[in-house]
Amino acid sequence: MKKIIALILLVIIAWVASTDTLPVKPWLLKKVENLAIEYIDYLPLEMIGKRIFDKNCASCHDNPAMQAPSRETLSLYSRENLIIAMEFGKMQPMAAHLSKQNRTLIAHYLAGSDTTSYQWLESNACSNGQIKQNREIVTHNWLSNWGIGLENRRFVNDKLTQINADNIGTLKLEWSMAFPKVTGMRSQPVIIGDSLYIGDKAGKLYQLDRTTGCVINHTDIIGGVRSSITLAKLSSGRQLLIMASPIGMVYAIDPGTLEKVWQQSVTISNYSTVTGSISYHNDTLFVPISSYEVAASGSPDHICCTSHGAVTSLNAQNGEPNWIWHSTEDAILFGQNRDGAPIYGPAGAPVWTTPAIDVKRHRIYIGTGENISEPATDTSDAIVALDMDSGELIWKFQATENDVWNAACLNGGANCPDNPGGDFDFGASVIIANDAQGKDILLAGQKSGEVFALDPDAAGKVLWRKRISQGTSNGGVHWGMALAGETVFVPISDPEHEREGYTPQPGISALDVNNGDLLWKYAAGRSCEFNSANTPLVGLENRRATGKQDTSKQFECSYYFGLSAAATATSELVFSGGLDGKLRAFDAATGEILWLTETARPFTANNGVEAHGGALDVTGPALAGKWMYLQSGYGMFGQLPGNMLLAYRVE
Repeated sequence: MKKIIALILLVIIAWVASTDTLPVKPWLLKKVENLAIEYIDYLPLEMIGKRIFDKNCASCHDNPAMQAPSRETLSLYSRENLIIAMEFGKMQPMAAHLSKQNRTLIAHYLAGSDTTSYQWLESNACSNGQIKQNREIVTHNWLSNWGIGLENRRFVNDKLTQINADNIGTLKLEWSMAFPKVTGMRSQPVIIGDSLYIGDKAGKLYQLDRTTGCVINHTDIIGGVRSSITLAKLSSGRQLLIMASPIGMVYAIDPGTLEKVWQQSVTISNYSTVTGSISYHNDTLFVPISSYEVAASGSPDHICCTSHGAVTSLNAQNGEPNWIWHSTEDAILFGQNRDGAPIYGPAGAPVWTTPAIDVKRHRIYIGTGENISEPATDTSDAIVALDMDSGELIWKFQATENDVWNAACLNGGANCPDNPGGDFDFGASVIIANDAQGKDILLAGQKSGEVFALDPDAAGKVLWRKRISQGTSNGGVHWGMALAGETVFVPISDPEHEREGYTPQPGISALDVNNGDLLWKYAAGRSCEFNSANTPLVGLENRRATGKQDTSKQFECSYYFGLSAAATATSELVFSGGLDGKLRAFDAATGEILWLTETARPFTANNGVEAHGGALDVTGPALAGKWMYLQSGYGMFGQLPGNMLLAYRVE
């Protein structure tokens, strides 16, 4: 009876919030959001979302003369893409008057009204025999987290992979799966035994037989899966799949049943999201908190800027918070922008790295991004060491001072500071490495194009630094380096933006961890003739573009071809994916290309969904035994969209 009463009250509060006419405290809205997701199957949220859509959107989208996408067309998009369009994409001006909660409810209604995109699931389900065989296989954790270990080395040892320099030439595609309603693949899977767990931005979590691609089980994740998946093995022996949605909700899922064990909101503002992945150690989760206000601030109507980054620690058994570290103080009124609108600060310094776990020193290491409004802080563009138990700041190293930048700097908007910085985040996760003497060092790659080696025992003292490129707002080192022994492999994303004094240097370099010396370098290039008329707008501005891009022209010759995705290394190989859809396997010792596949093309997917590969971005390939799993497609900022999971096997 208490649950029924609580649900009735929840519906009333949600309805009031949807009207935008009565004051509702932010803490109450957060509580409502958490409860709504917990009892999502019992709430008429789609009905509330429909009411908001009818009132605010129907006059255009139900009128063919307006040439706006119909409700039916919009239903084919994922919730995340719909929210992005309203938050800082093409629909931002029309949705600016709506609260975040209302925009989320509209997206929930539209995406939930789709009845055709998942009809393939029944015909692609594993047989009872396959499921039984899968469950009887001895459980072996092939891939448990983003960093492929606590130290974020992204190194796969010889016990976990049988792919090597001798057999890489026999690596061939065995099966593929296409994801409906998806134009970007970003969530690294977890692999346990012969089960592969993978989530998508459309709001699905799948358990697949990794040898055939058939579907063992599936469930809905409200908002979609944004982070990579982390496997947490609790002290009790229980295992949980941990992941986060774009709206800052962390979920714990039972891998045997895919039932939700708990969920916890980690948002600290209306712009909070989880971009990096969640680290786990000793019954404790460490969650990086980012912000998409850097994008929203490009709108001329946006009051900039009030959000910042953070890291929070959660009890892995129940999701309860242990502590939170904030990257800046809360923003206060700081001044006015060039149009006379108020400016708040400090803001920014988002955390979109995956925390590295230093068990020996009982610390975690994270990287931060730029400030998005003044005043600049000494915690932006920094490597930060935090106490694992308390979240207390141990030390910080700031690589770039006074880096204040937001999306308004792409279009000359009033929210851009007078002297903007370069937007030189640390997005690639910190690596804990060992030098030739066995001493621990920290390796950090920055969007500025530099790699730093820091001493964890000397407050982050710089041991060496190596510049590989000049970097840009979406260049330099993006998602992750990889380490094998005393060699660190550094992908460089550099796009061909026109900027005075800038020469892009996309490719991958191998550096000696002892001194930063260059061991070998591969320079990426195009193998096609690019028509400059097809050049996309830079970064976030591409999300707001009103002209429809001709994707066929994009696939004929990709504007982007740098190496943005995280690298994956073995004792003999290093894999690095390009934004043009090419995956290369290099000889780790020499840099020679031993194998290459092109994924930005149509596929006949085994599950029968319309299929096309695209840019390789965010996550690198996942290795398990004789198998390699690769996600292809990432159209967030004008790269090549796609929706593919590709499974390769060596002889």
